[in-house]
Amino acid sequence: MAGHLQREIEKIKKQILSLGAMVEDRFQKAIYAIKTEDLQLAQKIIDTDVEVDECEIEVEEECLKILALYQPVATDLRFLVAVIKINNDLERIADYAANIAQRYKTSFNDPNKFKYDYTSMADQAAKMLRMRLDALVRTDVDMAYDVRDMQKDVNIMRNDAYDSMKKDIQLHPQMVGEIINMYLISRHLERIGDHTTNIAEEVIYLIEGEIIRHT
Repeated sequence: MAGHLQREIEKIKKQILSLGAMVEDRFQKAIYAIKTEDLQLAQKIIDTDVEVDECEIEVEEECLKILALYQPVATDLRFLVAVIKINNDLERIADYAANIAQRYKTSFNDPNKFKYDYTSMADQAAKMLRMRLDALVRTDVDMAYDVRDMQKDVNIMRNDAYDSMKKDIQLHPQMVGEIINMYLISRHLERIGDHTTNIAEEVIYLIEGEIIRHT
C-alpha cells in the first residue's frame, strides 16, 4: 500500500511541475507578445488557455483519487492539500496571462496608441514565478519566504503605474479608454504576483506544516 501511494505521489509531483512550467511559458509569451507587438502570439495564448484548464482538472482529480483510495496522513496528506491549492493558483495565473494577451489584442488596432513600459514589473513577477517553481522542486523554505517578501515590490510598481497613467489621462483625455486598458495589464501582473505568493505560502506549509496566510 505504501509503495503504491508513493508512486502516485511521485506522479502528482511530475504533473504539478509540468503544469507550472506550462503556466510560466504562457506568462513569458504574453509579455513577449506585448514587447514585440506580436498579435498572432497573443491570440495563440488566448486560444490555448483551455489546455491549462484541462491539466488543472486532471491534477485535482488525481489528488482526490489518492485521498479517497489511500487516506494518507502526515506529510503525504499535507503534500496533497498543498498541491490542490497550488494547482488552482497556477490555473489562475494562466488566466491572467490570457487576460494580458486579450488586453493587448484589444489595444492593437486602437487609433490612439498608448504604451507603458511593463518591463520591470513583468520581470519581477516572472522572477517570483520561476523562484516559486524552484522552491517547490527543492522544497526550499528560504526561497519560498523570499518569494513571499518580493510581492510588495510588485505592489509598489503597480501603484507607480496607476499614478503615471492617472497623469496621462489628464494630459490625453481622448485616450482614456486605451490608458485604462493598459492599466489593467498592470493589475493582471499584480494578481499574478499575488497568486505566486499564495503558492510560496503553500510551499512553506508543505515544508513546515504551518499556515502563514494573513500573517
